[in-house]
Amino acid sequence: MERSGSPLDVLRRVFGYPGFRGLQEAAVRHVMGGGDALVLMPTGGGKSLCYQLPALCRPGTAIVVSPLIALMDDQVAALRQLGIAAGALHSELDPDEQRRVGRALDAGQLDLVYVSPERLLSPGTLERLQRRSLSLIAIDEAHCVSQWGHEFRPEYRALADLAARFPGVPRIALTATADPRTRTDVLEALAMQGARVFVASFHRPNLQVACEAKRAESAQLLELLHRHPDEAGIVYCGSRAKTERMAAWLQGKGVAAVVFHAGLPAEAKRAALARFRSGEPVVVVATIAFGMGIDRPDVRFVAHLDMPDSPEAYYQQIGRAGRDGDPSETLLLYGGEDIARARHWLTQSAAPEAQKRVMHDRLEAMIALTETAGCRTRALLACFGEDLGADCGHCDNCISPVGTFDGTVEAQKLLSAVYRTGQRFGAGHVINVLLGKASEMVLQRQHDRLPTFGIGADRTRNFWRGVIRQLVARGALQVESGELPTLSLVTEKARPILRGEERVMLREDILIERDRRRGSPERRSRVRPGMAEEPGGTLFDALRLWRSGEARAQGVPPYVIFHDSVLREIAAVRPASLDELGEVKGVGASKLTRYGARVLGVVRDTPV
Repeated sequence: MERSGSPLDVLRRVFGYPGFRGLQEAAVRHVMGGGDALVLMPTGGGKSLCYQLPALCRPGTAIVVSPLIALMDDQVAALRQLGIAAGALHSELDPDEQRRVGRALDAGQLDLVYVSPERLLSPGTLERLQRRSLSLIAIDEAHCVSQWGHEFRPEYRALADLAARFPGVPRIALTATADPRTRTDVLEALAMQGARVFVASFHRPNLQVACEAKRAESAQLLELLHRHPDEAGIVYCGSRAKTERMAAWLQGKGVAAVVFHAGLPAEAKRAALARFRSGEPVVVVATIAFGMGIDRPDVRFVAHLDMPDSPEAYYQQIGRAGRDGDPSETLLLYGGEDIARARHWLTQSAAPEAQKRVMHDRLEAMIALTETAGCRTRALLACFGEDLGADCGHCDNCISPVGTFDGTVEAQKLLSAVYRTGQRFGAGHVINVLLGKASEMVLQRQHDRLPTFGIGADRTRNFWRGVIRQLVARGALQVESGELPTLSLVTEKARPILRGEERVMLREDILIERDRRRGSPERRSRVRPGMAEEPGGTLFDALRLWRSGEARAQGVPPYVIFHDSVLREIAAVRPASLDELGEVKGVGASKLTRYGARVLGVVRDTPV
C-alpha cells in the first residue's frame, strides 16, 4: 500500500486534528523508528492514534490485538468513516465479510486488521500473517496481559511469542489503567523489557469523583439519575441477580434501563449493546462484564452500587464516563458490609499467597479511597504512582470539604459495646445497646445491665452506623458472614484504640452527604467551560437529528460519524463553505468529502 505524508500530515488530513496532544507525538515517533513502546494514557487521551498514525505511515499492514468484538467493530467502523482500509477477524463475522476481509488482507489492501488474541494465535492466522509485511503490532487493553491486572486473560500471555515470529516489527502495548506493578508485569509477559514507557497523567479533570455511604441505595441512585435526565449512563452491580433487580426497578420508575451480564443469552446481550451504541439515552445496569470496548463518548455518569476490588478496576470503570471531555459524574455507594464481604471473598480465594497479598493491598487501597476526607482524585491517582501536586477542585471532598474530629472516645465506646455483648451480634443490636434502646433482644440477653448500655444515647443511630463503617474500613472491626452478619474485634487493631494508645480521627456527620455532590452550577454544566450552554441551539439539535438518520442508514453508532463535540463546534461557527467546515477539529478529508455538502445544507436550512 502506498504511504505518503508525515504523521502530522496524516493527523491533519485524515483525522482532522490540528496537532498532537501530550505524549502522542513522542510515542508515534518512537514507533515510527521501529521501537517497542508501552503507552499509558487515560480514557479519551488519544491512545489509539499512537498506533493508528504509524500504521498509516509505515509500509505494511498493522495488526491490532483487541479483547472484545464490540470494541473491534466500533474501531473498524470509525476508521472506515475516515476512508481508512480497516477490517476485523472474529467469530461473529458473517461468512461473506470474513472472506472479504481475508482476501483484502492477503492482497495487502488493509491498513489495519483487528483481531482477538485467540484468533491471532491460531495456526492459520499466524501463517497467513507471516506471509504479509507488517507495519506494527498493537496490543490494546494491555493490562489484560498481567496476572496483577484487573481483567486478566490468560490467552494474552502467549503474545510474548510474537517477537520471535515477527522479528523487526515494532510492538506497542496500550492501556488506560496499570499501576507500577502491572506495568512491569506487562513488559515481562510480552518480552518487551526494552520498550520505552510513555506515561501520561491519569487525571481526568472532567470527571467528578464521589463516594457516599449507603443510606437508601435505590433512592440515592434515583437522585443521581434525576440530575441526568435523558442522558446515557452505566450502573455497575456486584452480582447478576442485582443487575436484573435494579434494572427492573428502574424500568418501573420510568427509566430507560437495560440489563447486561455474562449470563444473559447472546441475543439479549447483543440487543442491549445495540441500544447502547445507537446513541439512545439508555441506562445500562451491568456487572463488570460490560467493560472494555465501550467507545460511546457521551456517557454522562457511572454509578457503582457495590465496591470494586481495586483502584485499577474502579478507575477503568469510571473512565467510561465523559470520553468526549465534557463534565461527567461518578458515584460509588459503599457500606461496612460491602467492605467485610470483599475481605471475606479474598480470604476464600484460591489464588497463590503472593497474589493474595497483592489483592489484599489493592483492596485496602480501595477501602481507604472511600473513607478519605481529603481530595479523592489525589488519593486515586496516588494508587498509580502519580502525585497530582494539588487538590483537584472537582471531586466531592473538594467541592464540599469534609471535616474530621477526634473520635477516639466514640470508637472506644463502640468497640467496648461489641466486646461486652460477646462479639456475637450485628450492628443493629450493638447500636441499640449504645443508644439505651430496650429492645426485646437487649432485654432477653440482659444487655440493658451492661456498663455500655446507653453510653451513646447522645448520638444518632446513623452516626453509630458511620462509626462502625469507618472502624471496619480501618480494620479494627470485622463483619463475620453467616445467616446473620455479626461484629467482632480485630484484636491487634482494636486493642491500641481501647487502651487509648492510638487516636481515631473520624469523618464528620455523614448526614450532610446528600447535598455534598451537587457542586457549583459550573460543575453541573454539560458542556466544556467557556462554551455556550448549547452552541447554535436548534442547529446543534438539527445536526444531531441528521447524524442519527445517517447512522441508521449505515448501521453504525452515531458517534463514529461525528462526536457531539464536533457538532457543537459546527453549530458555534456555522461554516458557510467546505473550506470553513474543514477547519473544524475532527472533520478530516474523507468526512468532508462524504458529508460536507449535507452538513452545510443543515446549517443553511436552520435559522439562527
